[in-house]
Amino acid sequence: MSEVILDISRLISRVRYATPSGVDRVEMAYARGLHRLYGDALSFAAVHPTGLYGRIARANALAYLDELERRWASEHDGPPQRSIASILPWMARLLPRRPPTASKGKQRSIYVQVSPHHLTNRRKVKCILAREQARFVCMVHDLIPIEFPEYARPSGAARHHRRMETLAAHADAVIVNSAATGRSFQPWIDRSGREIAVHIALLGTEPLAASAHTPIADDRPYFVCLGTIEPRKNHLLLLNLWRHLADVLPASDVPRLVIVGKRGWENEQVLDMLDRCLALRHHVEEVNGCPDSHLAALLRGARGLLMPSFAEGFGMPVAEALSAGVPVICSDIPAHREVGGTTPHYADPLDGPRWKELVLDFANCGPVWAAQHQRLPQWHAPTWGEHMHIAAQAIEALRQEN
Repeated sequence: MSEVILDISRLISRVRYATPSGVDRVEMAYARGLHRLYGDALSFAAVHPTGLYGRIARANALAYLDELERRWASEHDGPPQRSIASILPWMARLLPRRPPTASKGKQRSIYVQVSPHHLTNRRKVKCILAREQARFVCMVHDLIPIEFPEYARPSGAARHHRRMETLAAHADAVIVNSAATGRSFQPWIDRSGREIAVHIALLGTEPLAASAHTPIADDRPYFVCLGTIEPRKNHLLLLNLWRHLADVLPASDVPRLVIVGKRGWENEQVLDMLDRCLALRHHVEEVNGCPDSHLAALLRGARGLLMPSFAEGFGMPVAEALSAGVPVICSDIPAHREVGGTTPHYADPLDGPRWKELVLDFANCGPVWAAQHQRLPQWHAPTWGEHMHIAAQAIEALRQEN
């Protein structure tokens, strides 16, 4: 039976960090899920921060996964990044070993990668697949930097273009996190002239960590906005709305807004409002480096989750909130519709008056908020078990072609 190899380059590159990104969580879910499915038949590999590629000893990889999950669950007041000296022992333990030489007549391996790490280097990916004599399964999270370059870093579109070119040239199958992402990637398959199987698998929703509710300074209702502070997340709409509410309502009637996420790029106006707008000072709180236990407490106590994004590949925060029984107001975009179905309330990301109407209804436990609460029990949370079943089908289909 052909070997399954999981690339964990992204997780190793995050050795200095205590809180995960969405891609980090996906790679962790694959590490745990494929290990449960394949056991000792699963190997771990990575492009190390030193640039070396090779296999990671299973015991060391599993110990490192345990360490990351411990950090994600509990660390709150530590530094945003560990010092170089403090992570050197892990860097040494995770130093890759040269892959074993393939025996003649051996079935081709199945190489699985679910992060964009090193996909910009087409030559490196080609060399890895040749060295491993592997067929390639990769995840496409979104094509937002290409479709909406105005929301990406200045070089983001070109870099993502190179990633998609790598996949079009070398992937044998791709797993997409939504049908919307699959539609975006299809033109790349068409232009490649190759047969690349596409498997749609919504990302799983992890149960929120156990925690007691943590009050937010006073008894006012509050809302949570979750995600990196970057242009496509449309934080500016919420900050302008909250500034307006602070102008027209008594201070005690203005709900709180808790923004959870690190500061991203191209955000001068948003950051200026967060740092310098006096009208927001007592109503908007920014939380950076939020461990799972604290995030769970924030979500469970919130009147609702707000996600006014212009573009998403998959609405992970929407799924997390709904799975915890927290109502959601989100932008009316395909990725949100795909994960939320008929349960959330949707609004155009540019329709400020509609967002104001919904926020005030939710803050006062109004009829719109109550109606969503009635729908919440009917919403089905996508699970990692369901996702990994589809991923295993993608892997097994390539195994059968060997």
